[in-house]
Amino acid sequence: MDSILNLWHATGIANFTFPGLIMIAVGCLLLFLAIAKNFEPLLLLPIGFGAILTNIPVAGLSDPGGLLYHVYYVGIDTGIFPLLIFMGVGALTDFSALIANPRMLLLGAAAQFGIFATLFGAILLNFIPGFEFSLQDASAIAIIGGADGPTAIFLASKLAPDLLGAIAVAAYSYMALVPIIQPPIMRAFTTSEERKIQMPELRKVSKKEKIIFPLMVLTLTAIFLPAAIPLVGMFCLGNLMRESGVVDRLSNSAQNEIINITTIFLGLAVGSKLAADQFLTVETLGILVLGALAFAIGTASGVFMAKGLNKISKTPINPLIGAAGVSAVPMAARVVNKVGLENNPHNFLLMHAMGPNVAGVLGSAVAAGILLALVG
Repeated sequence: MDSILNLWHATGIANFTFPGLIMIAVGCLLLFLAIAKNFEPLLLLPIGFGAILTNIPVAGLSDPGGLLYHVYYVGIDTGIFPLLIFMGVGALTDFSALIANPRMLLLGAAAQFGIFATLFGAILLNFIPGFEFSLQDASAIAIIGGADGPTAIFLASKLAPDLLGAIAVAAYSYMALVPIIQPPIMRAFTTSEERKIQMPELRKVSKKEKIIFPLMVLTLTAIFLPAAIPLVGMFCLGNLMRESGVVDRLSNSAQNEIINITTIFLGLAVGSKLAADQFLTVETLGILVLGALAFAIGTASGVFMAKGLNKISKTPINPLIGAAGVSAVPMAARVVNKVGLENNPHNFLLMHAMGPNVAGVLGSAVAAGILLALVG
């Protein structure tokens, strides 16, 4: 009889809990969004599968000694996985549009305003019963507004590891929803005439400029904000490998094998943090709401900065490109191009929008460095 009872208690049926089943359903929802809706599938698929694995009772994958436990502490707790992702993103990024029009840095910087506005919003939520966000928690939540998943994961792992799962899911979900969230905001804050503005063709950027640019960014960051060096440094390394032209094998590895392998384990590690006791809280709802607010404010801030630049610029600037200041590369730039074509079928804004788009990647990394320096 005891053997039968022991066998029963070793089954999943005997150990499933209602909260655990809810989280397994959340994992299945993430899989559905990745597979059926194509929402950020490279991350949502492993995150969703990791959420399912970590909530299967008795398996112990997220317990000390389990596979997901080791993956998390080797790659996320140390910060290695997000940094490797940043190196790969740097190797995939072409800064030509930004170098040709350096003013676009201002648009990338303006889009980060949503991060700091949401920081105060998270603190204000503490006045509502049930919310207890520390300054570190609020900083980690606010970075969602940068629409940069690796940066959000990196900062959350340093400042608020208990909120990592909710922050990562919110960050990647809103990145996937860029084509839905951004257009209404862009149309609301621009006129039809502004959306029709055509911008002159960008100048050709030399190879020498492309090589100097990551070195210059690294030098300035080292001088003024060393806390951002981990993210910015790996990003610049990847970009220098791409532009130097002498290490194509390394550049190709960073763009393909390294970033792909890291993405698998990064997603599983984030999914391991979607345990029921950590995710099914009122604070998770607050994170989702604040993340959406941060993203919306960042989009609107970029548009308003572009409108301001257009007023004082000798060459016309279409305010739509300001929305690309969030660092969802290249999706935000494509959305800008699509909305521009809706109002003027001859208005191709993609290359112009790539300037603030890649500036947003640097902007979110710098914002993370500022928050680390202030509250880390």
